[in-house]
Amino acid sequence: MDPENAEPRSHVEMRSERETRVVVMTGEFDIENVSELRAALDPETPGIARFVLDVSGVTFADSTALSIMLQPALNRPVVLVGEVPDRLARLLEITGADLAFAFAPTMAEALATTLPRTRR
Repeated sequence: MDPENAEPRSHVEMRSERETRVVVMTGEFDIENVSELRAALDPETPGIARFVLDVSGVTFADSTALSIMLQPALNRPVVLVGEVPDRLARLLEITGADLAFAFAPTMAEALATTLPRTRR
């Protein structure tokens, strides 16, 4: 397969709604393709009070991707939206990372939910 014409294994969409950064993750995330995810979840982004991540389209995430997902959770709420795929749910569970996130079934609920600020 020609690497220049290959379909990307992952895709990240990002938008900001007031003080919320919304990130939609799709595909496989590993050490080789997390640069877009790292930029979208930059914990130093000014004016962002929380992050909302739609993870329903994630087919694989390794420890590098998990580490990037956890970075903003160190000092502000991070909400995972939608049905968390089994493989990602298992990674969150065995690492204990599920305790760092809030969960919401829909994007509308995630955006409407008032969350306490975490430590800064």
